[in-house]
Amino acid sequence: MSLRKGLIIFILLAFGVSAVIIFRSVDGHTIRSLLAADKFKLIIALLAVFAAWVCDSGRFCALASAAHEHVSFPLGIALTWLNYFGSAVTPMQSGGGPFQVYALYKRGIPVGKGIAITLMRTMLTVLILTLSVPVALMFDPDILEGSPFLKGLVSYVFMVILATWAFVAFTIMKPEMVKKLARVTVMWLRRFNFMKSNRTVIKIVQWLDREIDNYILNFRLVFHSGKTWLFIAVILSVLHLLSLFTVLPVLMSAVGLPYRYAQTIAVQAVFMFILYFVPTPGASGVAEGGGALLYSVLMPENMAGVMAVICRFFTDYISIFMGVVVVIRMLGWGVSENLHKGASVEDA
Repeated sequence: MSLRKGLIIFILLAFGVSAVIIFRSVDGHTIRSLLAADKFKLIIALLAVFAAWVCDSGRFCALASAAHEHVSFPLGIALTWLNYFGSAVTPMQSGGGPFQVYALYKRGIPVGKGIAITLMRTMLTVLILTLSVPVALMFDPDILEGSPFLKGLVSYVFMVILATWAFVAFTIMKPEMVKKLARVTVMWLRRFNFMKSNRTVIKIVQWLDREIDNYILNFRLVFHSGKTWLFIAVILSVLHLLSLFTVLPVLMSAVGLPYRYAQTIAVQAVFMFILYFVPTPGASGVAEGGGALLYSVLMPENMAGVMAVICRFFTDYISIFMGVVVVIRMLGWGVSENLHKGASVEDA
């Protein structure tokens, strides 16, 4: 799937499902509530998004410091937006990593270190959600009540997360096996003429060995000599999620809907937990439709759909647009297309 095609699919699914949701759920009361929305609280919702960007950028800086590298705050913001854009055009929201690793590499950070930093950033978010979702479901089991589909999705996501953690543990504990698998893959590609010469094969194998060593070294470095920075990154990860999850209750307050803050946090934690592993580009379609379904636990159905769309606009669409700007100015569309193709091959 090309970068352009991934972006088109994202837009079509996101706006198509949003249009259906709005058409089927909006009534006169919905329109009156939206027109009477408190503009000041809408600004607060936007500030919560800014706070999430700041926390995510700070997290990149902290993880880079733990790996004995330097990432400036402006670069951290750009990496945050790149992640949103890359995630929007690839299945399973997996494309943000290659964009971030390339941006770090262009600023002198080795590929192995870049992978370790970006993977650690993602795994921190997944770990926090993995720990918080069971607690949320224990205290508020009605979140998934009456929706076997969502219950099945949560079970599926737990299995994927366990497999992911098992793979990361395997790469850290058995680096020689990882190198062996990489060599076998390269030889397989050579056999089918994806590489033209033995010299190219040797260079690629040497590069892979070096970068795998960098990856393992920096994971161990973070956990041993970078514990303080890792702790800061964990705190910023929690604040990042809380900032994002604050947008919905602020929007509900803006249109006069009652809410319980803890319940809105719990519902969104479960929802984000699911969206991380949805196969559509950027979880488009599912994010809007699933939000309309899940948010009906928090508010009347005639408001749930439109609030899901508006919340998605604040927390995702703005960041994706900023990501497009960063891609064009920092990487260029041609380089981004190649990175996207690499991410698509990895997904396959």
